[in-house]
Amino acid sequence: MSNTKYIFVTGGVSSSLGKGIIAASLAKLLQASGFSVTIQKLDPYINVDPGTLNPYEHGECYVTNDGAETDLDLGHYERFLNIPTSQANNVTTGRIYQTVINKERKGDYLGKTVQIIPHITNEIKRRIKILGQTGDFDIVITEIGGTVGDIESLPYIEAVRQLQWDLGKENAIVVHLTLIPYLAAAKELKTKPTQHSVKELMQSGISPDVLVCRTEHHINDGIRRKLALFCNVTEEAIIESIDAETIYDVPNLMLEEGLDKVVLNRLNLSAGRTPKLNKWNDFLKKFKNPKNTVEIGLIGKYVELQDAYKSILESIGHAGAQNEIKVNVHSIHSEDISHENAAKQLKDLDGLIVAPGFGERGINGKIEAVRFARENNIPFLGICLGMQMAVIEYSRNILKLKKANSTEMDAQTPFPVIDIMEDQKEVTNKGGTMRLGGWDCKIDKNSKAYEAYHTELISERHRHRYEYNNDYLEQLTNAGLKPTGVNPDTGLVEIIELPTHPWFVGVQYHPEYKSTVLNPHPLFVAFINASLEHKKK
Repeated sequence: MSNTKYIFVTGGVSSSLGKGIIAASLAKLLQASGFSVTIQKLDPYINVDPGTLNPYEHGECYVTNDGAETDLDLGHYERFLNIPTSQANNVTTGRIYQTVINKERKGDYLGKTVQIIPHITNEIKRRIKILGQTGDFDIVITEIGGTVGDIESLPYIEAVRQLQWDLGKENAIVVHLTLIPYLAAAKELKTKPTQHSVKELMQSGISPDVLVCRTEHHINDGIRRKLALFCNVTEEAIIESIDAETIYDVPNLMLEEGLDKVVLNRLNLSAGRTPKLNKWNDFLKKFKNPKNTVEIGLIGKYVELQDAYKSILESIGHAGAQNEIKVNVHSIHSEDISHENAAKQLKDLDGLIVAPGFGERGINGKIEAVRFARENNIPFLGICLGMQMAVIEYSRNILKLKKANSTEMDAQTPFPVIDIMEDQKEVTNKGGTMRLGGWDCKIDKNSKAYEAYHTELISERHRHRYEYNNDYLEQLTNAGLKPTGVNPDTGLVEIIELPTHPWFVGVQYHPEYKSTVLNPHPLFVAFINASLEHKKK
């Protein structure tokens, strides 16, 4: 039998309180205390995964090494813990129901009426326990998406209640994140929303062990006593989570509040050691005390929603701290860039990132941004679609193939320099069918990419259907656009560079998925450094 302990993180009162950051911060503290920890996210929506969701609807879709399209919170987990997640770390209602229905069709429940309880809740419990049963982890933290009281969350809350009964309260505890709003007119913090949220949870048969209270103002002892009295929680288990300057401050704030000690006490675990966050705080010190500043343009189609490019923005922050540079990111909508206004829009930037995306909208603006970076020797990083736009721009303006395009945008283009991958041509379903997960890439030693990675063979995560068309490889290479990274098995061009340019790199993969606080991604580090050099010149 596994000795793994389970922590469930639920949320009340309001969405977007930061359950993912609290879960990741708690995991960081437990990891720093000597425990092996992982986090999973249970999402109540009925999509099988977020792969088909619009970024405006759900933020970015994060991809794991094993090719799972997952919730963006898994990015926070990896960035905080510095360990990879997998398919098992993100479960949706769609996946739960799909599994149960498939079992019913096969006859696994022959003669039984299939119901929410016990069949759906059993499958939820099975998914929760999968990570614990590997033997790799002392503690599994499970974040339950949504807010207590939501109809779609009810089976998950019931599964948690059953698990606490199955495993015992000392092996499965609940941390409830809630909101203490400040009423400016009354000039006071109000506990009633939290009381109602806890009451809702208790009506489902769960009494929280720890209350984490999001607040704009410090909570006093009087509020702690009141919450303890009304919510059946001890005073030391009421944790203040005040608004922080950056998400990377939260582990330190939770350490000061004693969240890790309370949790370990509830789980009957003695801390292996006092959490030491030395490397974390070295990063934070550099992050907050930069010696230089650069202005970076992020050219994208979904810039209105910061979460659409969450991993890219965090990767830029990691790389900035590594270089002791403050990076001011200017999010620019690609639909707002044209041939006529590109110079005016982009002239004050020290570096340009052309972001990933799908579909035709805003493509011309991305191509113009690439042209401007190329012609003006501005450091350029093209990611996935951004790399493809660089190939199209070069084909149109240097090879003079004026109608060069991707078959994603124009199926009839006479010059398909970007084309659908061979193994994608017969694919009709949208969900989970792209080229996904970790793939190898062999790097040319005489390249900017090699200078960044310091190794010839790398593995990076992908999420795409279209690729560099090798029919144009010789033409483009002869014209100066050099393939410097290639998949050793398929010959797919993964990296393109302009050797005549100070720093011009396009990658078919998503480097942002592998950047963490303690291991900033080398490409972002090199790009930010090149942007500073450009600024100095």
